[in-house]
Amino acid sequence: MSFAQSVHAEWIKLRSLRSTWYTLACLFTAGLGITALAMNAAAKTYAEDPQAWDPTNRSLTSYIVAQLIIGVLGILVVTGEHATGLIGTSLIATPRRHRLLAAKVVVAVGVAVVAGQVLMFAAFLLGQAVLGAQGLPRAALGDPGVLSAVTGGGLYLAAIALLAVGLGTLMRATAGALATLVGIVFLVPALAGLFPAWVRGLFFYWPTLGASAVLKTVPDPDFPHPWVNLAGMCVGVAAVLAVAFAVFRRRDV
Repeated sequence: MSFAQSVHAEWIKLRSLRSTWYTLACLFTAGLGITALAMNAAAKTYAEDPQAWDPTNRSLTSYIVAQLIIGVLGILVVTGEHATGLIGTSLIATPRRHRLLAAKVVVAVGVAVVAGQVLMFAAFLLGQAVLGAQGLPRAALGDPGVLSAVTGGGLYLAAIALLAVGLGTLMRATAGALATLVGIVFLVPALAGLFPAWVRGLFFYWPTLGASAVLKTVPDPDFPHPWVNLAGMCVGVAAVLAVAFAVFRRRDV
């Protein structure tokens, strides 16, 4: 089986699962719902500090939950077959393990890029419409830094999906991979102040911290180079995937 055929087979598997469509529906429902709620509470935030007002970032706050949901999708790309035992059948059809996992990565990143970008653009447009209805300052896609922030948000979500694929491959269990992902994107940032100074340099490239600064248009003094931060996170994700490929090739299933 060629690599293109492997990718096609993985796409057929993914789209045939109800969980895929349920997860995508949850992604857009929760993402846009959070955007609407965040915009409705924006007047007080603007009144408190107009100078720091960032309507673009405000409309993209749904990424906080969206990264977890799209992470579930990335995990299921791998762990779904382990749960049903069909991973053995897939390995018989594609005995070259690196090709099978690479096909899963391609499918996962393809779906995540499309879903992430659509969500970010939809959240931005919805958010700015709600702000306009309230008479608050809003942004347009042509304003400085806005298009970069919106597209950066979609790329950030795609990177999270790839991280989830790596975790799913290493742990082979949805619950364990999801718990680890939650720890990475929520628990570690919440406890960032407790880590020693020599570790804190990693937070410049950490999900929900430095890497998510790319979603802002108002400069953040803590993370002045957001695209460098996002690139650093992507390097970390690539390292996790490299370990996942090595482990997947060596173990029995």
